[in-house]
Amino acid sequence: MAQEYKIYVGNLDYGTTEEEIKELFTDKGIETKTVTLILDKFTGKSKGFGFVEVDSDETIQKAVEILHGFELGGRKLTVNKAKPPRERGERRFSGGGRDFGSGRGGGRSRF
Repeated sequence: MAQEYKIYVGNLDYGTTEEEIKELFTDKGIETKTVTLILDKFTGKSKGFGFVEVDSDETIQKAVEILHGFELGGRKLTVNKAKPPRERGERRFSGGGRDFGSGRGGGRSRF
């Protein structure tokens, strides 16, 4: 599998388009392969962040140096190297201290 070089771009105005992000990167001399905004699966509206695929770690570093904190649409962008996605099922849960299934949940018994 080929190495992927992805950049996280966050704190986007919800009206920002993929084309606007691509233009911004191009205007700053950063060549992109793909731009993907993350959309809410129910509303289809932007979640305010996305990912930009580039060709190297050097390009990621250049993008972070130039665009992190850059103002777009009245908002300062968060730009950094994307973390690898978690494997499915690798969720973290914080315990609430209650065990509802065992009868030891601290609630009153009905019997």
